[in-house]
Amino acid sequence: MGHVRLPVPIEIGPLSPSAQDAVRSLAEAAAASDGVAPLSEQPLLRLGDDAASLTHVVVRTRTGATIGYLQVDRGGDVASAELVVHPEHRRGGVGSLLLRTAERDARLPERSGAPDQRGKALHVWAHGDLPAARAFAAARGLRSVRELLFLARPLRDDLPAPAAPAGTSLRTFVPGEDDETWVALNARAFADHPEQGRLTVADLRARQAEPWFDPAGFRLLTEGERAIGFVWTKIEPDQPAGAVDGEIYAVGTDPDARGRGLGRLLTTVGLAHLREAGCDRAVLYVDGDNAAALATYDRAGFGRAAVDVQYTRG
Repeated sequence: MGHVRLPVPIEIGPLSPSAQDAVRSLAEAAAASDGVAPLSEQPLLRLGDDAASLTHVVVRTRTGATIGYLQVDRGGDVASAELVVHPEHRRGGVGSLLLRTAERDARLPERSGAPDQRGKALHVWAHGDLPAARAFAAARGLRSVRELLFLARPLRDDLPAPAAPAGTSLRTFVPGEDDETWVALNARAFADHPEQGRLTVADLRARQAEPWFDPAGFRLLTEGERAIGFVWTKIEPDQPAGAVDGEIYAVGTDPDARGRGLGRLLTTVGLAHLREAGCDRAVLYVDGDNAAALATYDRAGFGRAAVDVQYTRG
C-alpha cells in the first residue's frame, strides 16, 4: 500500500527543526513495524548537525510527507551510512534511490582538493539483520563486512562484589569537570574503533543532555591522578515494569593499563549499578571480531540476543 513512484522530491542539506522531527517520526514508524530501531543513536543525535563531513538526505511525497531518510558520515576512514524507508512506502524505489545517493556522496573527493583524493568506500548499516534487509543487500551486490552483536543477560542472579585493585579507586564522573579527561581516555581506549574513538566533547555533552543520562551510572577508575578506565551505563526512561533493560553503554581502559583484569572489574561495577537501579536485564553492543571483549562478556554471563550488520559493495 502507498508505494511511491519515482521521481519524488528529494532534499540534500541541513535539516530544519521540523524536518528533524519528521525524521524521528519516520524512524519510530519503522521501529514499530520492524521491531528494531532503523537508526542508531549517533545519527539521531546528529540530525541537527551541519558538519562538512556529514550529509542529510530526505525523501518526501509530493504532499510533503517524509518517507525516507539517509545520513552519510565521511568523518572516518570509510564513509558510514544509515537509511530508513517508511514501511508503507517500501519496494517502490526509495531505498535504492537513497543507496545510490549514499554511494555518490561517499565518492566525492575530500575538500582538500588533492588530485589523488578519490573519496571513500561506503559501509551501510542494517540494524537487526532483518530478512528484508539481507535481500535488499544481496540484490544490489552488497556483502557483509562487519557485525555488531547485541548481548544480554538477566540481573536476577547474584553478582560478585566489585573491588578496585590496590592503588586504584572508583569515583563518579563529574559533568563539566571530567569531560575532557574522559574524551582523551576514550580516544586512547578506542583508538582503533571506527565510531567510539571519534567521540568529541560536543558528542559527550549531547549525550549528557539526553533524558537517560545519569552521572551515578558513569564511573571513572583512577590510579593516582590519572584516569585509567571507565564504565558508563544507560537506562532509558519509561520502560515497562518487569522488563527494564539497562545498558553497559561503554567500557574502556587505557592501553597502558591492560592485562590487569580491569575490563572485568568495570563490567561488574556496571552490572551492580544496573541491578541496584532496578533493571531486569543488562544489555550491551560489541563488535563481533572483538575477541577480548567477547571473552569478558561471556564470563560475565552475556549471550547473543541480536545483531546489526554493515554492508559494502563487492
